[in-house]
Amino acid sequence: MAQDFLTAAEAASPQRIHLIGVAGSGMSGIASLLLDLGFKVSGSDRSTTVETERLQAAGLEFYCPHTAESVEGAGAVVYSSAIKPGRNVAYDAAAAAGIPLFRRAEALASIMGRKQGIVIAGMHGKTTTSAMAAHVLREAGLHPGHYVGAEIPLLGTNARWDAEGDYFVAEGDESDGTLVLYHPSHSILLNVEEEHLDHYKNIDEINAVYGQLLDQTSGNSFYCAADAGSAAVCRGRERVIGYGWDPADDYSAQDLETTGQSTAFTVCRKGEALGRIILNIPGRHNVLNALGVASLATELGVPFDQVAAALSTFRGARRRFEVKLRHPAYTVVDDYGHHPTEIAATLQTARQFAQGRVICVFQPHRYTRTQLLRKEFGQAFSLADAVFILDIYPASELPIPGITGETIVEEIRAHEGDRIKVFSTPDRTTAHLAVGNFLKPGDLVLTLGAGNVHEVGTRLAADLQTAEGLRQTLDEPAAGVRLYEPMGRHTTLKLGGPAQFWLEPSTIAGLARVIQHCREQGLPYKVIGRGSNLLIRDGGLKGAVIHPEGGEFDQIEVQGDTIEAGVGVKFKRLAAAARTAGLGGFEWMEGIPGSVGGGLRMNAGAMGTETFDQVVRVTVLDGNGNCQEKTRAQFDVRYRSVPELTEHVAVKAVFRGTPAPAAEIDAKLALSLDKRKLSQPIAASAGCIFKNPEACPAGKLVDELGLKNLSVGPARVSEVHGNFIVNDGGATAREVLELISQIKARAKAERGILMETEVQIVGEDTPF
Repeated sequence: MAQDFLTAAEAASPQRIHLIGVAGSGMSGIASLLLDLGFKVSGSDRSTTVETERLQAAGLEFYCPHTAESVEGAGAVVYSSAIKPGRNVAYDAAAAAGIPLFRRAEALASIMGRKQGIVIAGMHGKTTTSAMAAHVLREAGLHPGHYVGAEIPLLGTNARWDAEGDYFVAEGDESDGTLVLYHPSHSILLNVEEEHLDHYKNIDEINAVYGQLLDQTSGNSFYCAADAGSAAVCRGRERVIGYGWDPADDYSAQDLETTGQSTAFTVCRKGEALGRIILNIPGRHNVLNALGVASLATELGVPFDQVAAALSTFRGARRRFEVKLRHPAYTVVDDYGHHPTEIAATLQTARQFAQGRVICVFQPHRYTRTQLLRKEFGQAFSLADAVFILDIYPASELPIPGITGETIVEEIRAHEGDRIKVFSTPDRTTAHLAVGNFLKPGDLVLTLGAGNVHEVGTRLAADLQTAEGLRQTLDEPAAGVRLYEPMGRHTTLKLGGPAQFWLEPSTIAGLARVIQHCREQGLPYKVIGRGSNLLIRDGGLKGAVIHPEGGEFDQIEVQGDTIEAGVGVKFKRLAAAARTAGLGGFEWMEGIPGSVGGGLRMNAGAMGTETFDQVVRVTVLDGNGNCQEKTRAQFDVRYRSVPELTEHVAVKAVFRGTPAPAAEIDAKLALSLDKRKLSQPIAASAGCIFKNPEACPAGKLVDELGLKNLSVGPARVSEVHGNFIVNDGGATAREVLELISQIKARAKAERGILMETEVQIVGEDTPF
């Protein structure tokens, strides 16, 4: 049937071919080839991708989602391996209408039959090797067509029909046995081992399929003699050419030299040196892939110097050790490897390439593979320092009870013990948060898997690049930038989602540069102090979260009856400094848990005194990072609010006190401390949640409503003070907000009072 596809399509009226599952990398390649051949092509899928948009521009009639109407009038239908009868309306409609249905491999085999086909086969490395072969033959002027299972920047598209040339290079999929449909002129067998055991019973069935491909190859078959499985299938056959490390092989790679991502080696034919190749993609496995291509091209008559020149310019396929980010602090690499052998080989390459730790993010592919190769997966990560395991990417499979990403977590721990840190991060959309916060300078992050795990690496690479820009702008040797810092570590309520970028400047100049940089880059920023009076939503804070820490921000200087303090100084410490200097008026600060910066911004107060009652002047940075000094009279000071300080960032302030005897100061300090102990809970809280309504203090109102100890999960109204919500351990922002909502509703319904929150509520509801 494979040889009849194009014949059937050409005989059909109209000559329109419909592709079900056209957004997939394999099917989009078939669409490109058919469009190049002049057919009218339509296709359907459940989502739009960059590939479908490109194909539409080339002439594809695209339907999204799948519909029965999309196949009406088609002369032939091609469907991907993910499409199953009874589970796709387009397939079922085509079958009911009697439209000829062809598998993807049947279509490819028929197209390949129009030229001298070169099939690249094996369990691993097909895409890279196919792309190499097409590139080398193209650079040699042979105008090959190609079909490759990934985007190849060097080739332009993943598939192309070139009417001028005689050759057509394609990777052959062995997963479902359709490899036997091909009758190529030449083939390359890269490696053979147990894989796709959901389709094959054992290695003997796998070997039989590869053996049939070799039998159907009319010209030479090239095989990797360094791979035991490939050698077992090929040795002893006619028209086979072996390549590997052994000088006795037909072609061998000798004298390897590795520098960074490049490997130089000498190619020998039956022991005679042909010349040197410099390969600019990493890994010994890629040296073997390049050697196989060099063997093929040389046997086809391409001069060796042209082979070497072409291979030196090859830059790899998308998702084949693709470097997404590379700078002195971090490296992010993505790779398609999803079989234990591929994982081990890729980690070996990463280990050679890394300056520090290798952090692997792996997404298992298919439930059956995870179930059947669980032990092998447990052994495959031995060269990693830490592994984050996502949940399984199912492809077209239904779940298998008891088989999840946790299956591999357990196997790695069983095999490696505590030597490798292993984390279960099942949700792909939030996995980057755990990985990013785990990183330290020098780390190499490797995302692995055939699904959409690459999105984790893409996000990390983008945020690490932004973080590097912030770090360089800050330009303070002791200060770094951390990704996805959990805000529960930095708020007195001990909850809240992560900060996208966490910075701790210690100088006013550094803070000013960061503010200016954020404004120029359109990056939102927020400055926080000790994190009291702050409720951060569970989704965290987008942009830069700046925490002035140490250095100039922690300085205190007494001058006569005034004290100048940086915004990082805690109120408790300021009160102590005033006591040492013999200055009264600061005693109320003993009971305030926050720092100068937060106290200024919200005009914090206690015991009848507010922060701005003592302010002489404040030094601020405006939205452009320019430094200004403002007097108390220049601020619009309100109850628990200073509007100017939402637009400007305070960096230090001068406070005035009144000389007083030590005994008087001590008495007031003790009074403030005792009042705090008696009236405020000793628990994680954000301080007062509500502003005091005119009708009744908030705490008294909550008490009168009988709401003390009201809880939502571990979030609870304090039994000590009704205006405090405490975190009994593990509370979420959502639970605190629900508790706030219930209190507001009761106050309005029973007392007609609209309660207004004093605590600042910021951040995102869902992770960024």
